[in-house]
Amino acid sequence: MVRVPVAARRTVAALRTLTNRVRLRPIRTLRTPARPTGGRPRTLRTPEAGARRRPRALPAPEAGARPWLSALGLTAVVLVGAWLGLLIVGNVRTPVGPMNTTMALRPSLTGGTKINISPLGALTLDSHEAPVRLDVDVDQLDPVRSQALVDHPERLSGLQNEVARDVEHGTLDLAVRSCVAVVVGATTLGLAVYRRPRRALAAGGLALALLAASGASAYATWNPKSVLEPKYSGLLSSAPSVVGNARSIVTEFDVYQKELARLVTNVTKLYDVTSTLPAYQPDPSTIRVLHVSDIHLNPASWKIIASLVEQYKVNVIVDSGDTMDHGIAAENGFLDPVRGLGVPYVWVRGNHDSRITQRYLERMKNVHVLDDGRAQTVAGLRFAGIGDPQFTPDRSAVPGGDAAEQLAGDRLASALRDQKARHTPVDVAVAHEPAAARETDGEVPLVLCGHLHHEGDEILPYGTRLRMEGSTGGSGLRAVEGKYPAPIEASILYFDRDSRRLQAWDAIRLGGLGETTAEVSRHLATPVKPGAAPTPPTSPSASAPSP
Repeated sequence: MVRVPVAARRTVAALRTLTNRVRLRPIRTLRTPARPTGGRPRTLRTPEAGARRRPRALPAPEAGARPWLSALGLTAVVLVGAWLGLLIVGNVRTPVGPMNTTMALRPSLTGGTKINISPLGALTLDSHEAPVRLDVDVDQLDPVRSQALVDHPERLSGLQNEVARDVEHGTLDLAVRSCVAVVVGATTLGLAVYRRPRRALAAGGLALALLAASGASAYATWNPKSVLEPKYSGLLSSAPSVVGNARSIVTEFDVYQKELARLVTNVTKLYDVTSTLPAYQPDPSTIRVLHVSDIHLNPASWKIIASLVEQYKVNVIVDSGDTMDHGIAAENGFLDPVRGLGVPYVWVRGNHDSRITQRYLERMKNVHVLDDGRAQTVAGLRFAGIGDPQFTPDRSAVPGGDAAEQLAGDRLASALRDQKARHTPVDVAVAHEPAAARETDGEVPLVLCGHLHHEGDEILPYGTRLRMEGSTGGSGLRAVEGKYPAPIEASILYFDRDSRRLQAWDAIRLGGLGETTAEVSRHLATPVKPGAAPTPPTSPSASAPSP
């Protein structure tokens, strides 16, 4: 059979759709009759026969071919196919205790775990660092299992173990399904794009390797204590019950699943079959302090403070100043709701508060005004504070103002040392300006301040923790001066009743004017020995005049 030249074969290939396969018969060799003289016969060769002996030329490579473009395209196919696979078939519906949940892996730049508790809100946990995030959606409360818990309350004691087992089984099922999902998704998309089974299988294998690498990264960076510091966003009234009790969370550092089971148990209690939210039951061994600051004549702040006092069962409120805006006597009526809060109110003067404001508050029975380093024991904690030495309601910058703040801080530190000498050490110091608060380093475990209208936390060089509160009034009447409304911020501080030391705090952040968002972040107060290396502040804390 004669082999067709390259050019001819290309032409034949183009015509295969119209004709049958062409078979070319070989041309027989023609022999001429022998010459009369007796010479050898001559063989005639056809052009086709001669072409059979010449080597065929290899096709030239395509102009402009770039290997990195091919690799980039394959990477895109792998990523998109894996994502589509996880999105379509990567979900696992599994019961967790009395609830029906949906677990899924989702691409993410930061990793972590997100627990959606509709309609109450969501919990975010910094559980791991990997390009995938674990999503857990609480779909609904199963009526049969819920009714069984209501009929047999003794089963609540074993609910955490049951939830832990359910979470473990659901996670294993999710891992298997996710592997299948990324392989199927990447292979299917690769087959649709390349139309080559081998290339499609390569895409599926790369997707599986990517998921395995992500799992290895999540395992290497797994943080079982992340559940101790959840970040909650949703209904503010549900935050205490969802986040849980600070005392029990701090004292139990066992395993991630056990603490996750505790969170799910708290959510279960919220999803009561009667559709009523149970009251938050605080741990009797903790003292709960509500820290507010820089209210700046915002009347909405009193309703927010009253709600927090009720929801968290607050024992005492600490106000680190700038409650007023101009400090004139005409503004004093704004302070009257303090009487109806139902808990002690510890207050220091800010640079927007006048002596007139201070004297008005001193006449209220539940208010404890701190100034000149005087110490008072309120709700089981010993407080000492000093008022701001400057009165600048016009937001002016007084020359030498920083020196005046540092001098006030020195006076407060001296008073704290005197309290130590009398064997009545102060648990919490309060000042308005961070510059004054820093001067108490080494003399008190915790110092509270405000002034800068944003939240911050810092361990000072000699071991004192500085907690700076944002504006509980959302910057007051000037809330809309910036591009976005200033948020409303406050904190719930949890103290051990025996040692009187800070255990944890919940940073509460509400949307500013015209917004309805709420966010609660749990933070643990790791004990710091005096003289330990200081930690950088979580927010900029350079002193500046308060707005």
